[in-house]
Amino acid sequence: MHVHDAMTNVVVTAGPDHTLREAARRMTAHGVGAAVVIDEQQAGPCIITERDILRSIGGEEAPDEERVREHLTADVILAAPDWPLEQAASEMVRGGFRHIIVVDGADVVGILSMRDIVRCWTAEGAASELASGAALG
Repeated sequence: MHVHDAMTNVVVTAGPDHTLREAARRMTAHGVGAAVVIDEQQAGPCIITERDILRSIGGEEAPDEERVREHLTADVILAAPDWPLEQAASEMVRGGFRHIIVVDGADVVGILSMRDIVRCWTAEGAASELASGAALG
């Protein structure tokens, strides 16, 4: 199974000058935990996540005043659609994040979340020894 089999094709975006509340509204409206940010001051696509917004609010910053630009993650892993899901999952675990932007050349074509990976693997019938009870004992 590959990234293109699991990724979400509808990519929610937020601009660098949007407020955190505006980004949160966009993400909420589409039921996603991240939005892709294209910031001309960055080399490539960036991401703002629910975790970024939560950190700001938890730090008592105002979501109607704080800008996406000040809270986005610019150092992201970009995946190709033909990556194996295992590779994407490994990158997520290694980097400590839950979303990967999927690009085909210079074009953003999707976003892959840990939830997408788990959904695919459970739909495929992935099982561990623990699930079958073999390791219990």
